[in-house]
Amino acid sequence: MSIYMVGIGGIGMSALAQLYHARGERVSGEDKVAGPTTELLQEKGIIVYIGEGEAPEDTALVIFSDAVPAHNKARANARARGIRELSYFQALGEVSRSARTIAVAGTHGKTTTTAMLAKILIDAGKRPTVIVGSLMKDFGSNFVAGDPNLLVVEACEYRDHVLELTPDILVLTNIEWDHTDWFVTEAALRATFERARQMAKTVIDADVYQAEPAYATSLIGDFNRDNARAAAAAAKAAFPDISPEHIARSLKEFQGTWRRFERVGTTREGAVVFDDYAHHPTAVRKTLEAARADDPRIHTASLVVVFQPHLYTRTRDLMQEFAAAFGAADQVIVAPIYGAREAPIPGITNETLAAAIEAHGTTARAMNSFSEIETYLHSVSNSETRIITMGAGDVYTIAKRLIDPVSQVRTA
Repeated sequence: MSIYMVGIGGIGMSALAQLYHARGERVSGEDKVAGPTTELLQEKGIIVYIGEGEAPEDTALVIFSDAVPAHNKARANARARGIRELSYFQALGEVSRSARTIAVAGTHGKTTTTAMLAKILIDAGKRPTVIVGSLMKDFGSNFVAGDPNLLVVEACEYRDHVLELTPDILVLTNIEWDHTDWFVTEAALRATFERARQMAKTVIDADVYQAEPAYATSLIGDFNRDNARAAAAAAKAAFPDISPEHIARSLKEFQGTWRRFERVGTTREGAVVFDDYAHHPTAVRKTLEAARADDPRIHTASLVVVFQPHLYTRTRDLMQEFAAAFGAADQVIVAPIYGAREAPIPGITNETLAAAIEAHGTTARAMNSFSEIETYLHSVSNSETRIITMGAGDVYTIAKRLIDPVSQVRTA
């Protein structure tokens, strides 16, 4: 079957593309811009077009990302030609229905927990097929080909997408209000997770995984120790024959994932640069506090955070929580809001957020372009400076451009 994927560079879409490719389907697709995931797909022989196009003549299925509107040229053309269309999560749901599925959901930590679980099972010879929302350093991809009857997958709650899956085991890391454009209250979010719980045969939540021991890992923060506990509990539930010693060894060897407190390199001035995906106030606060407490490179250094807010609604609805989240930083530079699927909201800007952070006692300033931010950072940093780029948009490109090419650390 020939499959065309619109928004193929998305972190989930690119993993699904690899799954179809590994199963012998003819896969191609398009995305607005090139990046690490499109490069990975091309290395694996999947054709990727940059810009809008249309599906090949023999296309039997078009799969589209949430970020791609219905009026997209390829989608509109597919409908006119009578080609079947599925969203990414509908397609993932079809994969899930034909496999024993272990789904990892929750507001925070699901990417790392999924990747940890994948490593435990793969090391134990269980051969899961794996789809994760980041590039796993242990496997060089966001996808691992394995037994088609065993699926380990990161599940997203946005737009109730988790309900498309058919989990045998549901791992629920935690619940906190997020995706405020869809869940207008925390109660609405909890209702979706409760429905997901009812669909699963086994649920691994905090009441279960907190009974696990504190596993040693190379990652910072109590939150990552909880992620390790959740992964261990899920592995035991799925395969009781996996020994505690094996689990502990796999977690200790786990190398982490792309954009989760990742050391990127060093600037020409000697500042060490990190990059992190945190885009919710709790994740921001806990990551910065853990970096101060657990990473000797950051204990006493001058810590500058470049934060790119993700979505106008999240910035508006969690403004005060964001304002209070940067206490462990010495200075915060707020980049323009990454709107993604949203139109601007009057009065919700990076200037508004910078002022709110200042009001909470942390030095902050808004800057209106990445080039302005890069120039400023080069002017103020030295070997005693630590820089963290942070957010779910494209702020990671600042980190890549800041560093001395000689010191660059490969991310995939």
